[in-house]
Amino acid sequence: MITITSSSNSTIKEIKSLYKRKERWKKQLFLVEGIKIVEECMDNGYPITNIVYSDELFNVRGGEAFFNKIKSYDRLINVPDKLYKDICDTENPQGVLAVAKFEINSAESIKDKNNPFLLLLDEVQDPGNMGTIIRTADAFEIDGIIITEGCVDVYNPKVVRSTMGSIFRVPIYHELDGRKIIEEFKKQNINIYSSSLKGSQYIQDTNFKEGSILIIGNESRGVSHTLYSLSDKLISIPMIGEAESLNVAVASSIIMYEVMRQRSQ
Repeated sequence: MITITSSSNSTIKEIKSLYKRKERWKKQLFLVEGIKIVEECMDNGYPITNIVYSDELFNVRGGEAFFNKIKSYDRLINVPDKLYKDICDTENPQGVLAVAKFEINSAESIKDKNNPFLLLLDEVQDPGNMGTIIRTADAFEIDGIIITEGCVDVYNPKVVRSTMGSIFRVPIYHELDGRKIIEEFKKQNINIYSSSLKGSQYIQDTNFKEGSILIIGNESRGVSHTLYSLSDKLISIPMIGEAESLNVAVASSIIMYEVMRQRSQ
């Protein structure tokens, strides 16, 4: 364990730089904050370059037990509470964060998987929505999520926190060109569906037991015209109330539940 007291220390500067998307992707590193999520990161085998803690950790429920789990880690850094608060991004810090490494994976690696069900996110930009979608995908054992250009960074600290650790279990694939990867999957006879208020087919009438990609669009604009044009069908959620639409994360969750229900029968 080492102790760092200065904000001008090079390691501290690197950690703070990871709040910028450009730096995260250049270094392929991201921040994981809080006891539960750091523990999930460790338990799921993500490579960790540093763990930083302050004495505030011992004032948090479960903090001392967690410290006993990390105290032998050779890249453990102790910092004063004031410096930790300067580093962290939360209003009520628990006194521990980790720097973890991520890999950039292509959906090409799973296009031959037997009957996959994948989400493809098209310019989903709200961190809370992204985190909820990832968390729900974990709950219903979705085969993976394809992130395309224009989406919020899944390694944004707000997204990571809102996944509550699910980001370490759900396969994430990054594709700049959504059109190109959809065309590749269509060659494998994968069904392409877009969620739409104008969908002509309800989700319960859609066969999700076959290999499928579900496209989820932007919060305000929905699925882009380019990706709509590649869809085999537009599907919708039946609603009997007066609400005109659902939040994108809620709609995604309902459809993922239907997928799980069909596939578990």
